[in-house]
Amino acid sequence: MKPASPFAPGPLALAGLIVVAALTRLLPHPPNFSPVEAIALFGGAYFASRSWALVVPLVGMFVSDMVLGVVNGGTYFEYFTHASFWVVYACIALSTLLGFNLRGRVTGARVLGYSLAGSVLFFLVTNFATWAGGTMYPHNAQGLMAAYVAGIPFFQWTVLGTLFYSAALFGGFALLRRNVPALRAQTV
Repeated sequence: MKPASPFAPGPLALAGLIVVAALTRLLPHPPNFSPVEAIALFGGAYFASRSWALVVPLVGMFVSDMVLGVVNGGTYFEYFTHASFWVVYACIALSTLLGFNLRGRVTGARVLGYSLAGSVLFFLVTNFATWAGGTMYPHNAQGLMAAYVAGIPFFQWTVLGTLFYSAALFGGFALLRRNVPALRAQTV
């Protein structure tokens, strides 16, 4: 079966939800309380086209990064030149791949499990990259552990943000699908 056109109601609805969720990063929030992992899982679970599942969350995050850059001035644009930019975007892509495992099997328990797995993945990868690519921590086992320990306060917000936005996206889309027949396919 050929995936739906990206301009069909289903993909447009998914893309719209993802972009709106990504733009919530403009609202005041605790550090790391964001939709990053949730939008990736959601895109992976519901876009029929795997390429759209990968591209749309990345574009949604990029749009929100650009708006944050404009709103917060030039200092935020420096983020685009750092390796951490690429690490975060790699985590989004990896979480989208995780979301592929939810295709046709979306349940509350599975979304919860994959949301927790995505949060752990983000924590492990981003803190490892901070240790490996920076000068904040010595490049030894103690430095790596220090990087992970320093990330723990942010991890709790990553988990809470991912759970909140996963509930909003997956739950909101389930409600939308009940009322819009064009969205009832397993993937759109």
